[in-house]
Amino acid sequence: MPKFAVIVFPGTNCDFETAEAIKKAGGKAERVWYKESLKDFDGVVLPGGFSYADYLRAGAISARAEIMEEVKELAKDGKPVLGICNGFQILTEAKLLSGALRPNKIPRFLCRWVYLRVADTETAFTGFYKEGEVIRMPIAHAEGNYYTNDLSKVRIVFQYSDENGNINEEANPNGSILNIAGISNEKGNVLGMMPHPERASDRWLGSEDGLRVFKSMVEYAKR
Repeated sequence: MPKFAVIVFPGTNCDFETAEAIKKAGGKAERVWYKESLKDFDGVVLPGGFSYADYLRAGAISARAEIMEEVKELAKDGKPVLGICNGFQILTEAKLLSGALRPNKIPRFLCRWVYLRVADTETAFTGFYKEGEVIRMPIAHAEGNYYTNDLSKVRIVFQYSDENGNINEEANPNGSILNIAGISNEKGNVLGMMPHPERASDRWLGSEDGLRVFKSMVEYAKR
C-alpha cells in the first residue's frame, strides 16, 4: 500500500482531512513536520492553509524550507507530488510548477463551491476522471489568481466552469488566466490546484468528486 507524506508547515490547517482522504482512497498517510525527512514515502501532498501566515507572499517562505529539496527529488524520480491551495502556491514559489498565484481579481477571500471541467486525464491525479467531465469542489483562498506569461509551459488539468462545463468569465471566481484551477508539470506527476479535493471526498461534505484525485494518486503510486 503506497505511503504518502502530508507535509505540515507552521500555519498549515488542512493536514488532518487530507490524510483522511488519502486513507479513504486506499493509501497510507502520515503527517510530517517540515523539519523531518521524506525517506521511504511513495508520494507527497502539500495541503492547504496559511503557512507562515502568507508572510511576504503566499507560500514564499515554505518554498524555501529544506524539506522542499527532498520534494524536488521525489518529483524528479517520478513520484506523485500534489499541492492543494497553499500547496499550489508553494509549488509555484519552489519552481516545481510554472507561473504564479496572484491576489484574486476582486481582492477578497473567497470561500464557496465551484464547478470544474476536467481538461487532462493523463496525469497521476486524474486517471479516475473523464475528459470534459464537470465536477464540484470548494475553494477557499485570497491569492488564487493563476497567471503565467508562457502558456507553452502549462499543462492545464482543471478549469473553472459553469455546471454545464462552459468556460467563461462568469464562472471564473478569481481572474485566473484561461479559468485555470489546476496545472501539472510536463510529466504529469506534479499537480497544483486551488480547489480543495479533500473537502469534497465524502457525500456528507456535499460532494465525493475530489476523492478521485486521491484514488488516482494512490493507483499511480502502486504502478
